[in-house]
Amino acid sequence: GLSAINTYMGMSGKVIFGQHTPEEFVKYVTTDMMGIAREDLVYDVARHVDGTVHQFEQWGLPIWKEDGKYVREGPWQVMIHGESYKPIIAEATKMAIGEENIYERVFISHLLMDKNDPKRVAGAVGFSVRKNEFYVFKAKAVIIATGGATLLFRPRSTGEGMGRIWYAIFNTGSGYAMAIQAGAELTQMEHRFIPLRFKDGYGPVGAWFLLFKSTATNCYDEEYVKKTETLAEYEPYASATPTPTPLRNHQALEELVNGRGPIYMRTDIAIAKLQEEGKDLKKLINEAWEDFLDMC
Repeated sequence: GLSAINTYMGMSGKVIFGQHTPEEFVKYVTTDMMGIAREDLVYDVARHVDGTVHQFEQWGLPIWKEDGKYVREGPWQVMIHGESYKPIIAEATKMAIGEENIYERVFISHLLMDKNDPKRVAGAVGFSVRKNEFYVFKAKAVIIATGGATLLFRPRSTGEGMGRIWYAIFNTGSGYAMAIQAGAELTQMEHRFIPLRFKDGYGPVGAWFLLFKSTATNCYDEEYVKKTETLAEYEPYASATPTPTPLRNHQALEELVNGRGPIYMRTDIAIAKLQEEGKDLKKLINEAWEDFLDMC
């Protein structure tokens, strides 16, 4: 995310708190997804992610620190200034393979299969979005890193705001299409990541809830997540800590369906509590609203 790297084990002790193992992360993810998870893939991510974060830092990614250690946003996250993600990666790529080997603004439309092995991808084809040029790439290995699919649903934003969404508008789902057309095995496609957003804001909220300890209420100022009766039929996951994401979304939808909307993120209460604790209010507000307001 812009505000945090959402998965970091901390196995090397470089965080202010929270050293976890890949096995613990697999348990957390499986519980959060109510049992629907490819545990082998989750484990692979967990065992490699710390080294990737350290590499990001070497390339120049600013990571929040206290006494030389990474600042945790929550149990698994570390806080960052992620506005320069792409330039940082682009610079590292140029250093690794040379700028002459980088092709930009090329839309890849199809993968090419090896004529001697129909199950092996041997390249890709695409066209320039700026010039009348068509490209054919040959490769020993092909990695699809096109992101997911956004704008499947119309946002409540209007006018100029319709293009200012949290996830990149360029994530068209083309990676899914290319993989399907090439005959790849797709897994976990039943995982529809539709994060709950709140009235008047569509940006990331992890920092608000995990770092600044914000709460969410319905129109009657009730903290609806405390209404455990809406979760009773979903045991054993209803008793899990933290409450799985699908169930938190379910609780919010229950409020809306029953006329207790809209749902508010109580930033006012969170800021007031932090001020009472003697925190630097000006710095807190700058950090809390910086990237969130960019996407509202």
